[in-house]
Amino acid sequence: MTAYSPHKPLPIAHVPQWDFETDIAIIGFGATGASAAIEARKAGADVMLFERSSGSGGASALSGGEIYIGGGTDAQLAAGFADTVEDFTTYLKLASGPCVDEAKCELYGREALSHYQWLKDQGVPYRGNFLPGKVIEPTDDSTLIWSGSEAAAPFYKHAKPAPRGHVIQHMGWGGGRPLVDILEARARDLGTEIHVDARAVALITDGDRIAGAVVRIDNQDRFVRAHKGVVLATGGFVFNEAMRRKYCPESFRVNSPIGDKDDGIGIELGASVGGDPIHMDQFFTTCPWTIPEDQAYGVFVNVAGQRFINEDCYHGRVSRCAVDQPGGKVYLLLDSAHFTQPLDLAGITIAGTGETWEEVEAELEMPAGTLSATMHFYNTHAREGHDPLFDKQVPILKPLDQSPFVALECNFETSYFSFFTLGGLKTSADAEVLDRGGSPIPGLYAAGRCTSGLPAWGHGYSSGLSLADCTFFGRQAGRRAAA
Repeated sequence: MTAYSPHKPLPIAHVPQWDFETDIAIIGFGATGASAAIEARKAGADVMLFERSSGSGGASALSGGEIYIGGGTDAQLAAGFADTVEDFTTYLKLASGPCVDEAKCELYGREALSHYQWLKDQGVPYRGNFLPGKVIEPTDDSTLIWSGSEAAAPFYKHAKPAPRGHVIQHMGWGGGRPLVDILEARARDLGTEIHVDARAVALITDGDRIAGAVVRIDNQDRFVRAHKGVVLATGGFVFNEAMRRKYCPESFRVNSPIGDKDDGIGIELGASVGGDPIHMDQFFTTCPWTIPEDQAYGVFVNVAGQRFINEDCYHGRVSRCAVDQPGGKVYLLLDSAHFTQPLDLAGITIAGTGETWEEVEAELEMPAGTLSATMHFYNTHAREGHDPLFDKQVPILKPLDQSPFVALECNFETSYFSFFTLGGLKTSADAEVLDRGGSPIPGLYAAGRCTSGLPAWGHGYSSGLSLADCTFFGRQAGRRAAA
């Protein structure tokens, strides 16, 4: 068993021998690590990439392959959306909420179009068409979708709405795997030396500088000298129960984690040398099967029969606000004109029905005059085309007055609420890991979900922000380390 610890760096004087020497050592082989390797190799640096699994992937390969890009892409312009860098950047900042890193939002806002071209240059294909409507991700090979709360309150008031989710050309769900395959092939073609089944266990320091890493291969500790630096690309901490209990206890309200060996090792390694983990309480969650477009016409209420969100916003925002509600569950109210049966895997049940909202209220055992009053108020104003409480927008704002009525129960424990963590190391816009005083730790870089990046706030997440963050700032890490 290794004696080295991710919580304590190894001084260079205690290294028994160097098993590997390179300019840059990258830890993790998802989209982040691959993007970092590509840019570092293009800059002329020698690169070794160490992956604990037997091949590339990470959480990136489990995704839909959707990247959040705006400012006037070819797909946006072809569909008639005149998105601007200013509106795009404003939305990024709003989506980050109180956790916003303005420098990262402004840099990505300016550079997103060139990043889109970079993706194409690596071989990532885009069909270029727009898929209208409210969808989770395309089941065909469409490119452009609405993937956030762009057209919903409060976001639409500050940034002109535009669809910004750009999905790799791929039939069916799961475009993340072919995206990672393309980036992997490019990294290999450029000469990246890749070691799999290699688990990082500690960083190596030379004074205040990061000089390398200890990795575990074939049950033996190997010592990696990285002359220019180490890049952490290891994902979040959704599978580290101790870290979640310490930093993100609210995530235990739901129970379907998404990730691939996301045990927080990169965050622990960074913290061991003075890195500053921030916003560690933040997490994303969604019960996405509740929000196809038909059901977005519905109304969400908590166990007290009260609305808590404008239902036309992004399904992740709806779900994250739902998990804040008391009672361990929420109800989605629908009328016969808008009801569709949820998928079995959603774990959503019919909790009450009735010819009137008073009957539904009684079946849910709510006090008389609670849910029924909520629906009377909602329907009265929806018929007039406005929502004075939450500003739900037409055309999704419609009265629910076609009986019979139904209440679907979304239970945080038994319904499918997937989730992952968002907090991580504080980094600069150049992907340098920062200490608690805000200064870069020499020789240490990080990107993706082991950092607090563009997707920083669970209540403002938009699909595609994670892959945008990890590919763009992975590139930043590779370039900066190589320099």
